[in-house]
Amino acid sequence: HLQESGGGSVQAGESLKLTCGGYGNTMSYFTIGWFRQVPGKAREGVASIASSAEATHYAEFAEGRFTISRDNGQNRVWLQMNNLKPEDTAVYYCAAKGPYNSRFFDPTDAEFWGRGTQVTVSS
Repeated sequence: HLQESGGGSVQAGESLKLTCGGYGNTMSYFTIGWFRQVPGKAREGVASIASSAEATHYAEFAEGRFTISRDNGQNRVWLQMNNLKPEDTAVYYCAAKGPYNSRFFDPTDAEFWGRGTQVTVSS
């Protein structure tokens, strides 16, 4: 299963680094994506990274502010979020899917989900 950590409450302009840990399975096989969701809205893709980190992809709102990375030896994927904005407030989830096609923005493609971690950005 997957487990997120690192969420919290910050001021606009500050940074957070989220961690997705893989337990009981080897993450190295999977493309990993970060998603977020606010109440009443659909879950949306934030960023994804190929199984061997050879490719990364970002939603337009994340480009230039967020960085996804991974270390398969540690079974970890991270999402570094800089210059956070109030509209980034959401529950952030990591998810895994098969390695074919490293673009992972459709939540229906996910095979595994974490339980999420809350990120709150105040102005």
